[in-house]
Amino acid sequence: MAAVLAAVSLGMLGNAPTGHARTTQPGAAACPAKLAGKATCYTGQDTNGAYYTIAVPTHWNGSLVVHAHGGPDLGDSSDPSRSVDDLERWAVMVDQGYAWAGSSYRRGGYGTRMAAADTENVRRLFLARFGKPKRTYIHGQSWGGNVAAKVAETYGTRPGAYDGVLLTSGVLGGGSRGYDYRVDLRVVYQYYCHNHPRPTEPQYPLWQGLRPDSTLTNTGLRARLQECTGYASDPADRTAAQQRNLDDILAVTRIPERSLASHLQFSTFTFRDVVWNRLGGRNPFGNRGVRYSGSHDDKALNAGVERFSADPAARRDLSYDSDLTGRVSLPVLTLHAIDDPTAFVEHEAAYRATLRGAGRGGNLVQTFTEETEHSALSDSEYANSISALDTWVRSGRKPTASSIAASCGAFDDIYGSGCFYDSAFHPSPYASRVRPRPGGLGWPAMTAAQERAWSRIDGVGIAP
Repeated sequence: MAAVLAAVSLGMLGNAPTGHARTTQPGAAACPAKLAGKATCYTGQDTNGAYYTIAVPTHWNGSLVVHAHGGPDLGDSSDPSRSVDDLERWAVMVDQGYAWAGSSYRRGGYGTRMAAADTENVRRLFLARFGKPKRTYIHGQSWGGNVAAKVAETYGTRPGAYDGVLLTSGVLGGGSRGYDYRVDLRVVYQYYCHNHPRPTEPQYPLWQGLRPDSTLTNTGLRARLQECTGYASDPADRTAAQQRNLDDILAVTRIPERSLASHLQFSTFTFRDVVWNRLGGRNPFGNRGVRYSGSHDDKALNAGVERFSADPAARRDLSYDSDLTGRVSLPVLTLHAIDDPTAFVEHEAAYRATLRGAGRGGNLVQTFTEETEHSALSDSEYANSISALDTWVRSGRKPTASSIAASCGAFDDIYGSGCFYDSAFHPSPYASRVRPRPGGLGWPAMTAAQERAWSRIDGVGIAP
């Protein structure tokens, strides 16, 4: 009965439409192989249609980790396998004695506040079924770091809801600035390659990512990238024109060669989702006033690259949905690889500046590793990070990057995946990696006052 009553409030929280109710009672499910005999697992679907997965360790320490997944994945509905896969990836937290709950979100596509609401939903479902944990931590990975940070700001002010925040490999620059380098990639690529779209295809402004009726696939996009740059070929097998195109694109955009294809996919398919599915065809992106450099002919590039300005209302809606105010009152620990090829480590500098701009810098501890991964850091480090956050919350003593690095060895004795901390590293400002737009140097990108003012505008943001 408690779960059913909770389901009613959860539907209200997530703005679920009338008649969209589903059974929210968690049902027993098989655990991932890593947790066989170590936990009991459950799956279900909340009133908004979001599938979720829960795991409770056999030897539960009484605390809960609520997980926000990355992406965003694209699609019209919730993917039941997403939260199951994430539990398998972060089984180390359950192995360490923490209960775990993660949502697949009610739909694919962009929507940070939507994802934050669904993440809060699964926390409340856990409480209704298993009771209140001793402590609750919110964890987010990649875009899920943006989601988890939004959870902390939106729901973390409620007494007893959350006790601490762990953000790993986080996209922490927010939506209005966090994708500017992909905007740059989209226009710079087209300047050199002229095949996305081809001259013989219907033309459209590049801020759309892709026209809404296009049938282009990831495979087709990679074929065009290969045609222009030979990125998948051995350098000896590239033509001189391909090598020069590749060199210019990489130098101007500062994107690593190994992740060039994935960034181009995002600036194609996810941009299309943002523009057409979430903002009604309006443009939230701009590149006027940006001077590109690093090519073999910067003058020609800057004269020929496509330019556009954001629609102010569209940019406001994207900002309201995903930018962070920095007004978080909980302990926040971050973990980020210095050579992250997807969410550049400079996102951490943006987040640090955001919290400091809000007067909350004292709540933040950042750690960095010498890894070259985005989605799969060391299990020893993940276990160490949640333990360090838990110790901070329980003791009230703020750790340092050095003390966290020193404690990792005990977990590496268990998992053997390595500890790669660089306690002396500090990321350079975000603008050192991503060319700022005019007026885009100050943080936070959205102030608390702007958030309050915008929240009073009917229909602001991105609809769930």
